[in-house]
Amino acid sequence: MDEIIITVSDGFSGQRIDKALSVLTDFTRSHIQRILENGEVTVNGKTASKGLKVAAGDEIRFTPPEPVEIEAKPENIPLDVVYEDSDLLVVNKPRGMVVHPAAGNYNGTLVNALLYHCGDSLSGINGVIRPGIVHRIDKDTSGLLIVAKNDFAHERLAEQIKEHSFKRQYRAVVHGGFKEPNGTVNAPIGRSPKDRKKMCVTEKNSRSAVSHYEVLDSNGKFSYIRVTLETGRTHQIRVHMSHIGHPVAGDPVYGPKNGVTSLGGQCLHAGLIGFVHPRDGRYIELEADLPDYFTSFLKSQSLGNE
Repeated sequence: MDEIIITVSDGFSGQRIDKALSVLTDFTRSHIQRILENGEVTVNGKTASKGLKVAAGDEIRFTPPEPVEIEAKPENIPLDVVYEDSDLLVVNKPRGMVVHPAAGNYNGTLVNALLYHCGDSLSGINGVIRPGIVHRIDKDTSGLLIVAKNDFAHERLAEQIKEHSFKRQYRAVVHGGFKEPNGTVNAPIGRSPKDRKKMCVTEKNSRSAVSHYEVLDSNGKFSYIRVTLETGRTHQIRVHMSHIGHPVAGDPVYGPKNGVTSLGGQCLHAGLIGFVHPRDGRYIELEADLPDYFTSFLKSQSLGNE
């Protein structure tokens, strides 16, 4: 990879170099620390230590190591296939399953299961780690995900998502009650400058994001809502609902510190998708029932009376 050269601005003066670089680059702080430990970062021509505090005007140089390509392998993991034909399939992803292999999750992912189920019949547009994956949902979000079996289908489905004609509706339980029965959150989302693993509503280095919500039931403490995505940014619903003061129940990242830990993750389900079939032009709309964890929480809060 090419050498990265950064001149420290006034706003980062006095910060530890690992923290500053985690904000100024696309690398995580732990990744930066490993590069520093290997002696691969210089400041003003001298090798930098992990605890070095930078000053305005310092010149930081380093060459990131080449990424190690992970080979996803087929695994005989049961799939809940809602629809399938020669061009695509739609699966109902269980909560807790990661979509594709990444650091810390090399096995047991949806991609591993798809490679076993589909063999070589997956599009290659996203490479060997994400074959067939047109869009993603978070590990602890359950629900419908569409997978392309060939590049023809992948390109046309991706175009629908880009044009916002691909229908995606979610169900969620969020904190608090609403004054109005429905609303829209139109707020751009980008990477958090304080924590590179988190997203936030920001005008800087962001992309437009629009979520429409409808209150289905509420007890004042929690509300059961339906959210329709106009765009599909990373963590969009979780960030948007937190932004307006109604974080998703159980969300360990964007929820309150005293959140619902018994849920073991956000109460969010991708319940409906609608799309035009890439081959024959049919409009297909598919739904997935709420999973047990979701219905149990609704029952415990006397919610669900739509």
